Amino acid sequence: MQNTSKPKVWKMMLISWLFVYPVINIMFALVFPLIATFPQLVKTLIFTVILVPLMGVCIPMLHKKFWSWITK
Repeated sequence: MQNTSKPKVWKMMLISWLFVYPVINIMFALVFPLIATFPQLVKTLIFTVILVPLMGVCIPMLHKKFWSWITK
């Protein structure tokens, strides 16, 4: 039986945050040393060019995986 309950926004945000937080920390450890001397706007551009596509692919998959919990 499919769960048709409305998703809890806070649960979706929690799952998103649990993905983004470690990814950003990994990026700081791996990418930042390579671009430390770049201007701030360029560093931000590089981080977002990496992070946004990852979020666009991974977060919907995580939401789907945890959908039964999200809608409880």
